[in-house]
Amino acid sequence: MKAEKGMIVKLHYEGKFEDGTVFDSSKHGDHEHPLEFTVGSGQVVPGFDKAVEGMDVGEKKEFTLKPEESYGMRKEELTQKIPRDVLPKEQEPKEGMMLVAQTPNGQKMPVKILEVNDKEITVDMNHPLAGKTLKFNIEILEVRKKEEEKKDKVEQSSTSPRQEGLTSEEKLEEMTNSKK
Repeated sequence: MKAEKGMIVKLHYEGKFEDGTVFDSSKHGDHEHPLEFTVGSGQVVPGFDKAVEGMDVGEKKEFTLKPEESYGMRKEELTQKIPRDVLPKEQEPKEGMMLVAQTPNGQKMPVKILEVNDKEITVDMNHPLAGKTLKFNIEILEVRKKEEEKKDKVEQSSTSPRQEGLTSEEKLEEMTNSKK
């Protein structure tokens, strides 16, 4: 089955910079954490999504993403000075330190401290991979339709074998009565 928009894909990956330095991988020594996402849903950068489309289980691919296809170009306006006293007092800020900032809508984002002085801190809110060309090696482990995932979850959520064939109202009534 080939990966198409709306399908769930599980894969191994290794991401490198142009100089060959590995910045991320789904395999770490003797353990692994395959990446799983829905193709075309925006869960991964656009170029990665496009590269996976049309691939089949067992297929391997190497591809390169320009910044415009991944995390975008660096934006100088995302480098800002903030008052030092807005940071928690527990930890002394240092150049190069990474912090996690929260946007007004609750989204969390990595922030790198570029400079520290007595009154303010210069931070970079660009994604750490912004402006970089990225190389990936991937191997497709699994491709399935989204409906299969929903079906699996429904089957796993059954509370008793006897509920098969009952209407939703009957299942609810049975669950309510079993808790009494």
